[in-house]
Amino acid sequence: MKIVVTSILVDDQAKALAFYHHVLGFEPKDDIPLGKHRWLTLTSPNDPNGVELLLEPDVHAAARTYKAALKQDGIPATSFGVRDIQAEYTRLCAAGVHFTQPPTAMGPVTVAVFDDTCGNLIQIAQRH
Repeated sequence: MKIVVTSILVDDQAKALAFYHHVLGFEPKDDIPLGKHRWLTLTSPNDPNGVELLLEPDVHAAARTYKAALKQDGIPATSFGVRDIQAEYTRLCAAGVHFTQPPTAMGPVTVAVFDDTCGNLIQIAQRH
């Protein structure tokens, strides 16, 4: 068994696609209309056949409550691995990304947390 799709709840799929593609650098994979919403996935440019990230609409009331509670408590919705966290932090800051936590060493990893503009906090992490 392996992970093939993982989702992140977003408040606006078009805005999320712009952020995750143009700012973070993920590559669009599937964009399938499903009525009012879309099956909208992206992959890492380094692994186009790898795990897909689904930008899932947060239309269910429980989803919005869950997202808001995580964000209020400062808990990231997900974590992405990076090779050089300082370089990613610098690149994303230059692109206007708002970080709630700068790179911080935590044992075997250094992590940073930013706001994805779609209702989530996202962590990036570099293993040492």
